Amino acid sequence: MHTTLLVMAAGMGSRFGGNKQVARLGPHGEILLHYSIYDAAAAGFDKVVFVIKRAMEVEFRQLLEGSMPAGMEVAYAFQEFDNLPGGFTPPEGRVKPYGTVHAVLAAKALIHEPFAVINADDYYGKDAFVTMAESLRRMQGRENVASMVAYRLCNTVSENGTVTRGVCERDGQGQLRKVTETYGIKPFPDGSIRAVQANEAGVALDPDALVSMNFWGLTPWFFDVAERDLVAFLASDAGDPLKKECVLPNEIDRLMHTDGLTVEVLHTNAVWFGVTYLADKAYVEGELAKLHAQGMYPALV
Repeated sequence: MHTTLLVMAAGMGSRFGGNKQVARLGPHGEILLHYSIYDAAAAGFDKVVFVIKRAMEVEFRQLLEGSMPAGMEVAYAFQEFDNLPGGFTPPEGRVKPYGTVHAVLAAKALIHEPFAVINADDYYGKDAFVTMAESLRRMQGRENVASMVAYRLCNTVSENGTVTRGVCERDGQGQLRKVTETYGIKPFPDGSIRAVQANEAGVALDPDALVSMNFWGLTPWFFDVAERDLVAFLASDAGDPLKKECVLPNEIDRLMHTDGLTVEVLHTNAVWFGVTYLADKAYVEGELAKLHAQGMYPALV
């Protein structure tokens, strides 16, 4: 079977100030996606589906096609308003994509095997891809199962502004019990980490809490149930019609409670970093330079 990676890259990067998916951050001009593809191929992934906007296709092909690992099958899917399910038409003035559930659904026709989902603008670490590839093999031929690579909250915040994270709870067997999409998370000078969306003082969070960075393992079963739920989400009057999004952590949590989905929380020694704000760029460039200096990566472009 294929070991497939779905890369979500259609986000607009408004806080970063541009298309952060294609920002050249590595010492040889690499974008973060070069590292994910390299690590995925080393872990045994042999197929990648890029979910992008049509306007990005030419630039994406120019950036990636000359540096793809040998034998890697490549496909493109497009997250656009014209492929929303249920014949839904966005309200006038809507520009923002409808979220990560729609991003995954955009690739429905291209994926028929267990697959991993990642963001294009995150560095997940080599071990994370090895661990996920093993999980996908265990999921072959099964339904109602999923997995996720979890990271410590304290390692995923930004000194330059707030972030959104899916804060996770596990049961006694290590299965995911609950995931809460939590907005407005930032570190404070006293060393605490708080969610400040509701008030400036914030709600304290456990720095060692496990969080989702959108590294999920899913099966084709997910497509039909997620499409059902996205149709209901789009039809609902809840939320700002110009900004609301249907996101994977919320959908995973919903499916655990409505459809009996079980989600294995995968343990990894991998370290995450990424760019949310333009000010994050220097830190990420420094971390990537260290990895190259340690011999973990060759020039990838």
